[in-house]
Amino acid sequence: MYDLVVVGAGPAGSRLARRFADRGENVVVLERGEVGVPLACSGHVSGDVWNFLPDGARDELIGNEIRGARFHVGDSSYEFYRDETVSYAIDRVGMDRILADEARDAGATLQQNTPVVGVDESDDGVTVRTDGGKTYDAKLVAGCDGPRSTVRDEVGLPEPDELLQGVLGFADEGDANDDDLVDVYVDVPDFFGWRIPRGDCVEYGSASSGSPREELEDVAGVDVSSFDRVCAGQIPIGSPTRTATDRCFLVGDSAAQTKPFTGGGIVYGMTSADIAARHVNPDSPGTLGVYDRAWRDELGREMYLGSIIRKAYALPRPVQRAVMTAFEGEINVHMDRPTTLLNRSTARRVVRNVLGV
Repeated sequence: MYDLVVVGAGPAGSRLARRFADRGENVVVLERGEVGVPLACSGHVSGDVWNFLPDGARDELIGNEIRGARFHVGDSSYEFYRDETVSYAIDRVGMDRILADEARDAGATLQQNTPVVGVDESDDGVTVRTDGGKTYDAKLVAGCDGPRSTVRDEVGLPEPDELLQGVLGFADEGDANDDDLVDVYVDVPDFFGWRIPRGDCVEYGSASSGSPREELEDVAGVDVSSFDRVCAGQIPIGSPTRTATDRCFLVGDSAAQTKPFTGGGIVYGMTSADIAARHVNPDSPGTLGVYDRAWRDELGREMYLGSIIRKAYALPRPVQRAVMTAFEGEINVHMDRPTTLLNRSTARRVVRNVLGV
């Protein structure tokens, strides 16, 4: 019997497996396909991601360094920037593979091309059934299997508040590949569109509850059919009321541990994996309740403020322009922590922009 079966070898799953294996637990990771494939998520991250990766990964993964963003409202645009790097465009597939290698090096077993089709809980443990007919018995199961989580559905945990549809496309735009500002198109209904210069190419993307491809073409003036590569995925927003049962728990996108205002969940998911590693004991299933409370204590305030910021996307255009004008200029905000928006330097800049002094 395994101490822990981890379903899904994305960033949250591999990080969780590595942390449990580091302390001597018997861990197996079941990945439905190959690690990192297919790509269904942007690789635009804050510098906090390096806290979860080994030395040397930074040089291997970085495609471009970003110092700010241009926000587009109709025909108007507003720049927010710093004189230093605020985020990175990275090789998302490469990151997943590095994290999976770390889990294996720590002692976890990785089984690729192993789709999970069933999860059966009992008083004594959990049995995970796979598409190939093989079963895995464990003390606990971690569902790190994304927005459409099989584990979540099998054990009856509630779904996220929303599942937005996203689309990504990649194009070569020459010198523009190395731009150091991302573009954000807030006219996309329900969410937004984006353009990220990645160094070797430019990534365009959009997410919404409607038709993100058509909406992206409309607001960004691009032809998605001309892109070198196009892929799609879903973005969960709004964490469910429970992320744990008696012997199963959710980490990452399956638990909607994402930023409500961007949809990004790489750092939040790995942060939650570390929280689980601190609190969860396979020999004491009651610790899953401790995890459910602990990750909310650490991320809840950021996610709540992020949900408020997200509501600004639906404001009337004149109000959006007024807000953008008030905040435009040099920023002192961390992209994973919206609470950093509440600082004196930002307040002084807003006063200067509004009063013109």
